[in-house]
Amino acid sequence: MTRIGGDLVVETLRALGAHTVFGLPGQHALGLFDALRRSELRLVSARVENNLAFAADGHARVSGEVTPFVCSTGPGALLTLASLQEARESSVPVLGISSQVPVAGLGGGRHGYLHELPDQQASFREVVKSVHVARTASQIPGALRDAWVSASTVPCGPVWVEIPQDVLLAPVSLPPITALTVPSRPLEPLPDLIAEASRQLADASNPVILAGGGVVRAGAQEELLALAESLRAPVLSTFGGKGAFPWEHSLSGQSWLEDWHCTEFLADADVLLVLGSGLGELSSNYHRFCPRGRVIQIEADAGKLESNHAALGIHADVKLALAALSVPRREPDGRAETAVAGLLSRVRDRLAGQDLGREQQLLANVRAAVPEDMPTFWDMTILGYWAWSAWPGALHSAQGAGGLGFAFPAALGASVHGPALAVSGDGGAMYGLAELATAVQHRLDVTWLIVDDGGYGILREYLTGAFGETTATELARPDFVALAHSFGVPAIRSTVDDMQADLAKALATPGPAVVVLPTTLRMFAPTHLEH
Repeated sequence: MTRIGGDLVVETLRALGAHTVFGLPGQHALGLFDALRRSELRLVSARVENNLAFAADGHARVSGEVTPFVCSTGPGALLTLASLQEARESSVPVLGISSQVPVAGLGGGRHGYLHELPDQQASFREVVKSVHVARTASQIPGALRDAWVSASTVPCGPVWVEIPQDVLLAPVSLPPITALTVPSRPLEPLPDLIAEASRQLADASNPVILAGGGVVRAGAQEELLALAESLRAPVLSTFGGKGAFPWEHSLSGQSWLEDWHCTEFLADADVLLVLGSGLGELSSNYHRFCPRGRVIQIEADAGKLESNHAALGIHADVKLALAALSVPRREPDGRAETAVAGLLSRVRDRLAGQDLGREQQLLANVRAAVPEDMPTFWDMTILGYWAWSAWPGALHSAQGAGGLGFAFPAALGASVHGPALAVSGDGGAMYGLAELATAVQHRLDVTWLIVDDGGYGILREYLTGAFGETTATELARPDFVALAHSFGVPAIRSTVDDMQADLAKALATPGPAVVVLPTTLRMFAPTHLEH
């Protein structure tokens, strides 16, 4: 058979190391999808483009690999923007590949093509890490290689590639692409800055470490543990940094970052080492954090260095920087452990005074039902907000951009590698219901816990707290159990008392499943102890 431009795309992706592609066909992308049909790549479809991109995001998070998705021009492409924003904010290496109108319609040429945008690239340029275009067949391998390198280079992030319809369909004379070298570009720290950071940490009397998502993305957990134990330094984790440090370690201050006790604990450090975090809104208690000592910030994204607080900023991969730090090992004297125990005691006392035992027990029951190594994906829902602070380990959530509808499609993408759990509220669940068909079609082992409180629960709390009443938060919604059954997905309506057993059973049964929990949860109130 005559090879076409679509074959060049597939061959290049294979040569770069891709094994799975997420895709939703469209008129301008026919050449690409026919090539996928004839290839060895696994194609996982979706029903809506934003969910398609979320699925690629979830797959990339659990695999650690650049994950491609392919879609059509115009409306299909634009639907991926919110998902790509999440991938960008969370540094996830997603490779979006879109078709385009024929070459004659680009750059001010002919107009009136179906799906045509005046400048499709412009819609993506400020959302993704980089944009790449191939207008001839010979440009396809280089454009995809450059995009792959961009996506996988620290700081990782989503990238965008556009290829016109006629280029994807036209016969090609280039030989088959079988091998591509992807250059490694390690982001090493400057030695002088590492020496100064080592000196400041060695001289500190009350060092504290804040571990962000960059620790997890860099795989620097062992290096962080070694440094913390050498310094006898307490470690708190951002919501994105969950899993960076052992939850029950005697130096672990855990991740109650919306608690003013934790905010002050960080501010009291004479040297605060911030790893892989820009100290943004959620990590700084809504920008109320005000450090009183020195700050050392190690961050792969140069734009985040000192963007919120003055610091000794080190632009580097966290793993490489931690390996380069040299501090003398301190003998344990119990001071750091006592300080951490006191902090967590104050947090527990605050929660105990708010009658939130039901919420805490529910989250503990979810944790007990989920196998230790199973990835979990959380929507922007009250139980997900609890998990940010109280879930004792790694999790994936949409806190980067904060959009609804992330959990279920992202878990679908992750389940290509193995079983996964998604947790949504009834509002967020409505974004992804169509993907129940995807789960059935591809026999994906994903369990979906839907906490149904009849509305946008967290917005209900926010509006009531601010104005005394709500607007547009109460929702008509389907019978989720009956709806899941209509797709052929096993589903059960559970109770707070039975949820742990029902969820454990669903997780232990291969294939998709839905557990619906009708209940209304409350968020904990933040402390306000500002001086």
